[in-house]
Amino acid sequence: MRSRKYRIVTAAERINNRLTRFALRKGIAPRAFALLETTGRRTGLPRHTPIGNGCVGDTFWLVAAHGTQSDYVRNLQVRPAVRVKIGNRWRAGTAVVLPDDDAHARSRTLPYQWDAALGRLMGSSPLTIRIDLERNG
Repeated sequence: MRSRKYRIVTAAERINNRLTRFALRKGIAPRAFALLETTGRRTGLPRHTPIGNGCVGDTFWLVAAHGTQSDYVRNLQVRPAVRVKIGNRWRAGTAVVLPDDDAHARSRTLPYQWDAALGRLMGSSPLTIRIDLERNG
């Protein structure tokens, strides 16, 4: 069952996520954000989720604020092949869930600290995810 904090925070996030997703699709969102594409675990359809930009070289770090309560985390657990739109470019990668990683400590290493701090504040059960991106070619 989803926690009370999760339900309250996600209700507020819905409008923000729609606006951010639109801006990311159009290429006009701030660089602090990226767009994660997972494959729906039931439908098999592409699903797009705005996330904080945690790209460091060929590794993309993501701290899922609500852990496995989030549908996109459940999707990538079933189908770890994902794509991430960073700026105006899509990059393919493979997601790896790291349940033993200290998500709060990891969030302090991310490039955009104001966004990471909001995630720490609003998160109900943070979970680290590493996405191994395919090399630029």
